[in-house]
Amino acid sequence: MIPDTTIGQLYVEADSRWGEIWDDKAARMLILLMFPRKHRKMMELHGDITEHGQPVMTVFHRPREEAKLLEKQGFDARSASFQFVDIASLDLGSWMQQLIVQEKWLRGTIDIMPVPFSMGLPAQRGFETMNILCFRHPDISPLERYYLPFPPSSIPGKCFVSLPRRQAAELARQQAEVLGVGRLVRKTKIIEQEAPIEALPPEVKSTEEAGLDAVIDNFSDQIMEGIIAQAEEIVNVELPNNPLDTPATMEETTTEIISSVTNNVEIPSIEEPEEVIEMSDVEIEFRALVTELIDAGVAPTEMMDDPRWEDISERAMATGFETWPVFLELTAVQ
Repeated sequence: MIPDTTIGQLYVEADSRWGEIWDDKAARMLILLMFPRKHRKMMELHGDITEHGQPVMTVFHRPREEAKLLEKQGFDARSASFQFVDIASLDLGSWMQQLIVQEKWLRGTIDIMPVPFSMGLPAQRGFETMNILCFRHPDISPLERYYLPFPPSSIPGKCFVSLPRRQAAELARQQAEVLGVGRLVRKTKIIEQEAPIEALPPEVKSTEEAGLDAVIDNFSDQIMEGIIAQAEEIVNVELPNNPLDTPATMEETTTEIISSVTNNVEIPSIEEPEEVIEMSDVEIEFRALVTELIDAGVAPTEMMDDPRWEDISERAMATGFETWPVFLELTAVQ
């Protein structure tokens, strides 16, 4: 979420904001989404569950004086939220697929028109009438004309920007480092052994040792390293002096060494490192909030109306933490 800006301003700042993520040659389009107001928070996060290749910029508009012009068309402006979405043409299909297929949204077109100057609205600007695609939730009535006091690209307020997932993660990491807020990482818990085995530098082996390796090369490197390192302190076995001993003699000697070692030395167990996922403070706080609302019997679609939700979501975005997958995990929303 980027406060106090417009889609037009984001266009101007796109190269400096998103660098290689932004393709200024990609064909883009503007659409209008209409849905019940209780779904607004869900639509703010829609980009978190939708794959797309270019940044998607959205802004909400609430009709005020111009609501009268909608009511003249028999439309209750208080029944819906209106979201303008600036999106790459190639991303439109994936952006709308889940809404159309699963939620049965309806597709049409709508005329975006300037409010008549006779209404005397402040900061009013004229613009050419635009006919754009409009997608609406099945609970929302159809609408032919939508009125604005200025062009859609100049609607001021909070802009919600959805970046492609992989690039967004990298960008969030860079921003977090610049801001000094760190980065979420996975760390491995280090398991301390009582008798750690140190890696030894490579040595030039004698003829006897080379022959020994040829016989025991089917043993695990890790186990043999531990056996031989500890056996030197416990067992003193005299190796043959004659390098031309027969293979049978060498095999007997090797068997004796292995038998002596394994009978007196406890082979250290190899433990797999335990992976520990660290949580940031904002993730812990977000999980606690969702869990609290679940325990209170609040429906998932109404959780985002909680006054604490927006503050946590904004802080999560600043640190690169994606709230939507965790929300789905905790609420089991399919």
